[in-house]
Amino acid sequence: MVISHQTLKPSIMKKVIFMTFMSLFMTISLTSCREETEKEKIINEMKDEGADIEVSRDGDKIKMETENRKVKIKTDDDGDVKIKDKKDN
Repeated sequence: MVISHQTLKPSIMKKVIFMTFMSLFMTISLTSCREETEKEKIINEMKDEGADIEVSRDGDKIKMETENRKVKIKTDDDGDVKIKDKKDN
């Protein structure tokens, strides 16, 4: 059984194109996962400042407090996030 050069070429090209698209898809997926939301940024900032953090049972309300900053984060039933940030000078 002899396989000609022309029968291998389309098969190899399909694999190359498939792998290229899969690589692009994975790159985009992983890059989008790294972005932090404003909520996550504030929570990380407050943790770094050593804030007292209280989270409600259902996780919809978060209260964080340091000596000169109070932050309240509330998530409503629709998934909308409301942030109240009070800074004392």
